[in-house]
Amino acid sequence: MDIATVSFEPDGRTVRALVGIAILEVAKTAGIGIRSECFGKGLCGKCKVIVKNRNALSELTQNEIERLSMSEIRSGYRLACQAKVLKDTVITIPAETRLSSRKIEISGSEKLVKVDPLVTKVHVTLPVPTLSDARADYERFLGALSKLIDVNEVEVDHLLLKQLPDVIRHSNFDVSVTIWGNQKVISIELADSLNEIFGFAIDIGTSKIVGYLVDLVNGNILDIASIENPQIIYGEDIMTRITFGMAKPKNLKMLHKLLVNAVNKIIYETCLRANIKPNRIYEIVAVGNTAMHHFFLGLQPMYTALSPYTPVIKRQVNIRARELNININPSGIITVLPIIAGFVGADAVADVLATGMYDSTELSLLVDVGTNTEIFVGNSRDLLSCSCASGPAFEGMHIKCGMKAVTGAIEKVNIHSDFTVEYETIGDEKPVGLCGSAVIDIIAEMFKQGIIDYTGKFNRNIKTSRLRRSNGETEFVIAWKHETATGNAITVTQKDIHEVQLAKAAIYAGCSILFKKKGINEKQLDKILVAGSFGNYINPENAVNIGLLPDVPKDKIIFVGNTAIMGAKMALLSKEIRKKADEISRKVRYLELATDPNFKEEFLAATFIPHEDLNRFPSIKSFCIRRDS
Repeated sequence: MDIATVSFEPDGRTVRALVGIAILEVAKTAGIGIRSECFGKGLCGKCKVIVKNRNALSELTQNEIERLSMSEIRSGYRLACQAKVLKDTVITIPAETRLSSRKIEISGSEKLVKVDPLVTKVHVTLPVPTLSDARADYERFLGALSKLIDVNEVEVDHLLLKQLPDVIRHSNFDVSVTIWGNQKVISIELADSLNEIFGFAIDIGTSKIVGYLVDLVNGNILDIASIENPQIIYGEDIMTRITFGMAKPKNLKMLHKLLVNAVNKIIYETCLRANIKPNRIYEIVAVGNTAMHHFFLGLQPMYTALSPYTPVIKRQVNIRARELNININPSGIITVLPIIAGFVGADAVADVLATGMYDSTELSLLVDVGTNTEIFVGNSRDLLSCSCASGPAFEGMHIKCGMKAVTGAIEKVNIHSDFTVEYETIGDEKPVGLCGSAVIDIIAEMFKQGIIDYTGKFNRNIKTSRLRRSNGETEFVIAWKHETATGNAITVTQKDIHEVQLAKAAIYAGCSILFKKKGINEKQLDKILVAGSFGNYINPENAVNIGLLPDVPKDKIIFVGNTAIMGAKMALLSKEIRKKADEISRKVRYLELATDPNFKEEFLAATFIPHEDLNRFPSIKSFCIRRDS
């Protein structure tokens, strides 16, 4: 087989690849992340790269001709998923194509809990064997342990059984025993480790993974780490990854291994900084959406994506760490909190735990905004939930100049009455593209200044050079090309606006359906809780003005951050919270929007800005009527 050498700039990495392999695949082997929202099908146009030697690649495909401008083609641009390597070449990856480290929310609101973990350590002194007491080591151990706990239900791991003879003798029959839930013996160690009891809470998100190293004696967080979810190279959204995992058995193993390696990486980093041995971590509590839950456990998530959307398992899972190759104490426990439904996962259960909705008398709406938005409404008496396919627009995907919240992304936008634009970027760098919070600002500001109407259509009658035609479509310029890091103007197109309308309509319609089922309206809400890493960067006024969130007084909208990781930490620290998680999973009433007869009507009405029925948005109703009259 012919081999070609491919160098990637500005990374300075060089790899050898088989001739005929797409650049996107070669980049993966080099450990370089390239955006690929369509899973390498040549449809999204986000994987643009620049090649110096055009003869080193295959001919332009039809997909490339349709998605690259003539000037880009002349400049050597190709789509990484379409262009195949034929000869040695050098590939440059532009900033807008690269998967960069994103702005990650690693903390959130939480309800205070009493520190009472399932993991405990006890001091056990065994009688020394004699000719008159020649009991087997295991029976001797259980006899000594029985003075402290009921050993009838105790399970001693086979790995510990193999270590038992040496451990008890090296410690002069004076040991500390780590027990999980008074049921499973996790470790038998020297007695001087009694105060070293550590756990790990982890939120496995579609885009990011966040972990907390926690002292289980006092509940203190010792260190925090976060990392991009490495599965992103096989698709930026859940459905793409599920499709990839379904294609071949080895693909599912690959997606599972990527998560395991990522989790091990942040465990190693936190332990190194805190000067703690990973072997002294005795339990991990993990949460994630249903797809991540399944991938982490090595389960096939295929049927969660197909009607009637059934998961493999719903209840809480407890397994030994070595079964998943997680680098903590090998006999330690990996606990994955229960899920509610095919699209409402353990992360949503953790959201409810952290916000305290499950035991509050206040009527609350909880919205965890994401590609798959999870919504809860209710209080301690009754909780309803649904999930809506809001799509990836708020993650910057399916938006022409969209990107994730990474350095150089425009995150805040203000448009003045003379159509001049002010913006802020993450890291105060030259702009590269638009992240989700900026997209919400732009739609709200364009509506406010009359650049678009209530249907989302551009107003062709306004006089500004920022509203222009380019490559056959109308767009509004946010940043001129001389202002950007890429040398290309950053714009919002009619298609982009439509994508946001669909996303916000799905979320608002989901809220509306839950209100109807609950027999309430938004005026009765005591508060709206916006969860997730994205939520903290949304302008609440603009979120209401475009019809993303119900119209309530702004002081009722509370951004609670990454409540999923906080809920996982609460469950790690408290037996009672662990029971509550199971209770929430069983008692929450889940509503499947696809089967609701009113959903289509609600959705279509919510595509208008802010809504077809302005009576639902009294705070801006008069402005809308005055502006359109």
